[in-house]
Amino acid sequence: MTTSDKQGFITANLHADRNAKPEHGVLHKPVHTSVAFSYDDARDLAAVFQGKKSGFNYGRQQNPTVNALQDRVTQMEGGIASTAFATGMAAIGSAMFALLKHGDHIISSAFLFGNTNSLFNSFKKFGVEVSFVDTTSAEVVAAAIQPNTRLVFTETIANPVTQVADLKGIGELCSKHGIIYIVDNTMTSPWFFKPVNVGASLIINSLTKFIGGHGNALGGMLTDTGLYDWQEYPGIDDTYKKGDPALWGTTQIRKKGLRDFGATLGPEAAHHLAVGSETLPLRIERAADNALKLAQFCEQHSRINKVFYPGLPSHPQHERTRELFRKPGALMSIELDDSIDCFDFLNKLNCVVASSNLGDVRTLAIPVAHTIFYEMGAERRASMGISDNLIRLSVGIEDIDDLIKDFDEALAI
Repeated sequence: MTTSDKQGFITANLHADRNAKPEHGVLHKPVHTSVAFSYDDARDLAAVFQGKKSGFNYGRQQNPTVNALQDRVTQMEGGIASTAFATGMAAIGSAMFALLKHGDHIISSAFLFGNTNSLFNSFKKFGVEVSFVDTTSAEVVAAAIQPNTRLVFTETIANPVTQVADLKGIGELCSKHGIIYIVDNTMTSPWFFKPVNVGASLIINSLTKFIGGHGNALGGMLTDTGLYDWQEYPGIDDTYKKGDPALWGTTQIRKKGLRDFGATLGPEAAHHLAVGSETLPLRIERAADNALKLAQFCEQHSRINKVFYPGLPSHPQHERTRELFRKPGALMSIELDDSIDCFDFLNKLNCVVASSNLGDVRTLAIPVAHTIFYEMGAERRASMGISDNLIRLSVGIEDIDDLIKDFDEALAI
């Protein structure tokens, strides 16, 4: 049993680098900026390239600082291996590219982050069938399964209208049919929820968001939980059917996704993200507490038509949220009364920042229909419950009284 197996989440994560015995007894894995690595014996270099020996060959594929972050997130998610990418979108796109081929079919949540939606529609152009369905119901997902269905993709809490997927039911369904189950855990993070507990095969985290937490570095991570039997997957190339079968999927993603696409996470960013992750539980607990109080305030305000937050009893998946998650997260959205111009409202806010990011220590707000979901068009936005006056909020760790005062004054316009 390793040291981390005996420790709680916070302690194990806080001491992850130190417990791995980094150089010179430092507490954080140093930033290794070299893209090339030398070997006294050229045969060792060849052995590393062929996967016969552990080591580093080229910075596009491996880096000591990045590997330390991969190990940290693997530990956080309870998986067997993780692969880091330059962004969360790079993690999703590279995994799809590595695992799918022309004629395959995937099922995706219809309540999907705008960029992920755009990516999946691009895959359609290359002969991958995509069905966008309501993943709050496992029955709806089941009805969409076809003989060529290879994977199901869903987020834990949808952005921006906060629908909560039937994560447990979909996991059971995917296990029954031998389908890869990919869960994007960005909105909950491994502190509030572990997708491995509902049968996820692969877990996506945009490290840029809550795990990094400070809006100072981009990054994405894909974690293999070890639950999927890659020996049964028809899309694994013979080249990568070597060694432990549990790692075949990760090997192919690293080779065909990370190596060939080259969406590499840099060591400087990896260092920022690793240090930021050490305070994840403290930050996100505070942010979630603030989100609940702010949501309760907004729900009672006469100039707000709707509040979307899974922590409210009025939310359609409130009971599911209570069952699945430690807390309901720090993402919420509000639909302003038609008498309020959303831009005037945002401009009146003081400590809340107009920004497109999520998971920062600061509270961020953005008019969704006019920005990150603009390309979808009015019809698709309406099907997702996104009105022109919808404001998405990523709640931070400010004093809650300051946040409520800020909203109260801005709503008085």
